[in-house]
Amino acid sequence: MQFIVSTTALLKQLQSISGVIAPNTVLPILESFLFDIQKGSLTLSSSDMETSMTTSMTIEAKESCRVAIPAKQLIDILKNLSEQPLAVKIDNDSFIIEISSENGKYKLMGEDGNNYPKIPQAEGTEIMIAASKILNRAISKSIFAVGNDDLRPAMNGVYFQINSDGTSFVATDAHRLVKFTREDLKGNGSANFIVPRKSVSQLKSMLPNDETLVSVSYDKNNAFFVTDKVQLVCRLIDAKYPDYQAVIPTDNPACLTINKEDLLGALKRVQIFANKTTNQVAFKIAGSSLHVSGQDLDFSNEANETLTCQYNGEDLEIGFNSKFLIEMLQSVDTEMVKLELSTPSRAGILMPDTQEEQENIMMLVMPIMLNSNY
Repeated sequence: MQFIVSTTALLKQLQSISGVIAPNTVLPILESFLFDIQKGSLTLSSSDMETSMTTSMTIEAKESCRVAIPAKQLIDILKNLSEQPLAVKIDNDSFIIEISSENGKYKLMGEDGNNYPKIPQAEGTEIMIAASKILNRAISKSIFAVGNDDLRPAMNGVYFQINSDGTSFVATDAHRLVKFTREDLKGNGSANFIVPRKSVSQLKSMLPNDETLVSVSYDKNNAFFVTDKVQLVCRLIDAKYPDYQAVIPTDNPACLTINKEDLLGALKRVQIFANKTTNQVAFKIAGSSLHVSGQDLDFSNEANETLTCQYNGEDLEIGFNSKFLIEMLQSVDTEMVKLELSTPSRAGILMPDTQEEQENIMMLVMPIMLNSNY
């Protein structure tokens, strides 16, 4: 069979789903795109068995065919062809693919598309309709705190808590925690599920930063995210998410307010001189002064900076992992940030000094016990 398609259009569609593909020695066919050709329609799919993506486009075709075409070779040739119509011929018996351009012909070996693993179809209830840019923002504000511990699989994804009065996105690696809540993301009911890091990352990549609507549905095994152009299906993490509410301090009497860029710059500079294993920095807060210090005794490295801040509370010395603080600060959009504290052994709460309408972001960071050299 044969079909005709635009070089640029095909490349754009393939690139939108190519992030899922990874080397697979168990099922080599997963290193290919699945082409499902029906009369006048081409459905493209990619999968790694955990995450699958599908998109479709209109083509000139009179016959039907299912074939798996090697992804890397196909992407590479399309990138090096100018915009033009391509004639793609597929031998239904040998699955040899012949691509004809204005100046040449290219052959590659495909596989029977019927051997491609079946991609789950949405059979669960639609739980929410979300604006793409809001869902994109929620992922951006939480994904950096996802864990990477095979012994605690529940922490290796973003926890979706969908309710009729709003939706929360939670991520933690046991050292820090982010809870991002949108009151305007209302569900048709209640649902809680954990989406793996890779799937969340692919979801963020596929979502345009606009008002495009995203349908969210799920069943006991998978979650489905569908826009007008592409669908992402991911296998959910089958584990119970930890009771994160229990670790959030409810009474932090001390509150530090400071310019975000000033604190971020100081941490980036002091971190250079801190211990490379712990990334520990020390905060000494007194009056309207924040003293930030870091040292590495093994190499006699040390750095100290003093910043002006607003502080309500008793004088306090507390240690943090500078890497965690930097990532948290980089996710904040406001000019000023607040850090709520209590004692050197209890978690601190970092948040913007002002929250956007219908949005709330709370970030928790565990302290590091300071040694006597600070």
